[in-house]
Amino acid sequence: MARVLPHPITGDSFPSPVPPGVGWPDDLADTATPVATAAGDVAASAAGATLTEITARSTVCRACPRLVAWREDVAVVKRKSFADQPYWGRPTPGWGDARPSILIVGLAPAAHGGNRTGRIFTGDRSGDWLFAALHRAGLANQPTSVHAGDGLRLTGVRVIATVRCAPPDNKPTPAERDACSPWLDREVEIVLPTVSAVVALGSFAWAAALRTLGRAGLAVPRPRPSFGHAAEAALTPSSPGAGPATRPVVVVGSYHPSQQNTFTGKLTEDMLDDVFTRAKRHAGLG
Repeated sequence: MARVLPHPITGDSFPSPVPPGVGWPDDLADTATPVATAAGDVAASAAGATLTEITARSTVCRACPRLVAWREDVAVVKRKSFADQPYWGRPTPGWGDARPSILIVGLAPAAHGGNRTGRIFTGDRSGDWLFAALHRAGLANQPTSVHAGDGLRLTGVRVIATVRCAPPDNKPTPAERDACSPWLDREVEIVLPTVSAVVALGSFAWAAALRTLGRAGLAVPRPRPSFGHAAEAALTPSSPGAGPATRPVVVVGSYHPSQQNTFTGKLTEDMLDDVFTRAKRHAGLG
């Protein structure tokens, strides 16, 4: 039987992984939420879904057996420093403003970050860098993000992962990426009418963002723009009725705020601040 432990913010007790509908902060799923168990189920469940439905349904997805086994094993074994906490242990949904001007795309939740806290880019060093930068840019109400339920709010920004389950070695397979893509595609379709800038954290997210935006009706330049820090790719609606895209979008690349990049100086605070200054300018946020 799963050990029941107190949530570090609310004090309520939860097993690991956390079942849907038991009161975890920001959990929109319940026992009636449909569960996708194969890639075809994901596509069917995502098609036409609302933002609330996408958020809920993606958090109970079990379409990729390797990822399900890994995320749940991590939630049970845990890291020693978090052994006294319950682990979310489920797919981590998109999060933030429902009508964003800026969309941030990452790779996948960290095993002991989002997979533990239930919020993307929360509870690890990458999140420390990301949310501190968003706070400096005036896009977050606090500079830290430690756990779902900690009071953090984003203004004009939504954060989403290309793959919603924590993968072994932070490396999802192409098949896992593709199985998860309908969640990403549908969420982007829903928020795209207000989005003017997309920040891609790392080359994996850059490629995924261009693919998804292309499927949403934006023309991706040829040859396909190469990833680089502060690289920019301007996309315009390809043709009327080709998708939900009705306005130009600029994709801005950034090195991922991983420990390897920040510890070695490959990514500095000034470099990350410059990316969000660019994104704000493209989004008309000052």
